[in-house]
Amino acid sequence: MARGKFITFEGIDGAGKTTHLAWFRERLEAHIAASGRSVVMTREPGGTALGESLRELLLHQTMDLETEALLMFAARREHLAQVIEPALAHGDWVLSDRFSDATFAYQGGGRGLPRDKLEALERWVQGGFQPDLTLLFDVSPDTASERRSSAREPDRFESESDAFFTRTRAEYLRRAEEAPYRFAIIDSTQSIPQIQKRLEELITTL
Repeated sequence: MARGKFITFEGIDGAGKTTHLAWFRERLEAHIAASGRSVVMTREPGGTALGESLRELLLHQTMDLETEALLMFAARREHLAQVIEPALAHGDWVLSDRFSDATFAYQGGGRGLPRDKLEALERWVQGGFQPDLTLLFDVSPDTASERRSSAREPDRFESESDAFFTRTRAEYLRRAEEAPYRFAIIDSTQSIPQIQKRLEELITTL
């Protein structure tokens, strides 16, 4: 069976990407049902037992910025080895809530870690591996802040300032400009039906 495809969902906290993940999975499964392939849905940081343990530390434990970046890529290496690469080799499609673009955006753009350090880690952990398609849900930090739920206590990243998310968004957009062949920018201020129509078009193209 031919290699599967790897699709990532990106955007600042409150951009709305998680709202569309389950719907996208259902529509994708409907499109590929006859092929015998499956859809694997996962997330970062996380996706494996080790990754989920690291996720708890990353979201709730204060740490040095370089430690934060190293743990992100450590979780990613395990994620690739245990989940993503085997699923793709089997011919399945993988949907991930965040991948390495998030690390460039959050630890690089938001927190200010030099890009060359992140690029070195990316080469080490991923080689040349990148998603086949990255859906970037784009929205202003003000709108994202209004959307973030107050029903639970925010984690370390959700608690950041609008200035932080402005820098994070800018790095996402820089990454998208740098690799337009794999990014699709979704205007997340649109209605859910409008966004789903755009996502359906992308699924059909894939």
